[in-house]
Amino acid sequence: MKTFIAQRAVPALVFLALFAAWEIIVRINAIPPYVLPAPSLIGLTLIEDWETLSLSLWVTLRITALALALATGIGVALAMMFAQWRWLERSFFPIAIILQVTPIIAIAPLLLVYLDSSTAVLVCAFLVAFFPVLANTALGLASADTHLRDLFALYGATRWQEMLLLRAPSALPYFLGGLRIAGGLALIGAIAAEIAAGAAGRGAGLAYRIVEAGYRLNIPRMFAALALISVAGIAIYLLLDILSRLALRRWHNSSQKA
Repeated sequence: MKTFIAQRAVPALVFLALFAAWEIIVRINAIPPYVLPAPSLIGLTLIEDWETLSLSLWVTLRITALALALATGIGVALAMMFAQWRWLERSFFPIAIILQVTPIIAIAPLLLVYLDSSTAVLVCAFLVAFFPVLANTALGLASADTHLRDLFALYGATRWQEMLLLRAPSALPYFLGGLRIAGGLALIGAIAAEIAAGAAGRGAGLAYRIVEAGYRLNIPRMFAALALISVAGIAIYLLLDILSRLALRRWHNSSQKA
């Protein structure tokens, strides 16, 4: 128990020490807020501007969650079809690779020509999150034990029975690993697309608030919005990590206690 507490306390103490050093350096050197705000000023700005920033946070999180859900559903469905029909994988997997290696900041302006800003941001976030789910799930489905596959064939199992009863459970750790990656990438894609879209008004996300604050030299608000993005990314990762541990803890070595 003491070891567990120590493992969790050390990172927290490191962060507190870094913030304390940051605060001391700003105060000793009298650094202006428009150059580098102190952590205390960032926290105060976060409280004062919470109404605006919280609405923007909700917009960004809603797009991120929807993009992740679409990427998960479509990615898993395509991976299962790729596992069933190899010609389909050879035909369409290169397209997924092209979409993955093309910088999303280059795709976003093109999408804005054909789509409204909110839809373009959603599509960008989806494209970034889609490939890790597809690639990891396809790898997991192809990694099922060949001896067990032969056993299923010996007992006359259909291809879909083999898929649901053998390949899908074997692919679960791979899928969950890809899902953890995709969660963070969906947030990154949403932020990058929001910057490219530059949508103003009530429906603007946190990325727009950062750009807006930069134009007004409101650097504390920039840091406050950036802090919310970081916290949101950490929360998404932790939620998906907890989901992974709950799904794998009873049977997979990666989630069993040493």
